[in-house]
Amino acid sequence: MKHSKIKQNIIETASSLFYNNGYNSTGINEIIEKAGIAKATLYSHFDSKEDVCIAYLKHRNEIFVKEITMYCKSQAKGKPQIVAIFDFLQLFFLNENFNGCWCINTVSEIPKGNKKIRNEIQEQKIMFVQIISELVKYNLPNLTENQLTPLSRQIYLLYESAVSESHLHRADWPIKEMKNICSQIIA
Repeated sequence: MKHSKIKQNIIETASSLFYNNGYNSTGINEIIEKAGIAKATLYSHFDSKEDVCIAYLKHRNEIFVKEITMYCKSQAKGKPQIVAIFDFLQLFFLNENFNGCWCINTVSEIPKGNKKIRNEIQEQKIMFVQIISELVKYNLPNLTENQLTPLSRQIYLLYESAVSESHLHRADWPIKEMKNICSQIIA
């Protein structure tokens, strides 16, 4: 197998294990076994489990950004494109493998001092606020810059709450309620 395919196999295997079982509950030996590789192969691609985790976070985020952006842009211009983030979340929730937010799940498992993973998660969340901000700016062009930032952050917080609470309750009512609140604040 080519070097890049082996690395991708490791990332995809670790992604599934970390997302479904948790970062701390997944050992390197389990990743190696499920990926069908030798320990030396894993360590020729990654220096540590922490580096595998960073690759996992980047992998999940890359897919998420691409899919949510495409989904929102496929909706009618205006407010529907903004609230579409909740419709996208609804589809994600209905997936049989829904286990909440990979970032929040991971950050809850790492020590406070793990800046490398925490920084990656913060960068991803900042990027998501920027994606929301671009949606808001494009679809509500009359907003001032002073209105844009707080509104984008509020929508982000509604989304994050919807993810966490739908995961906790194993129900989609938090997604529906947060979509309703979002519709009200952008009215």
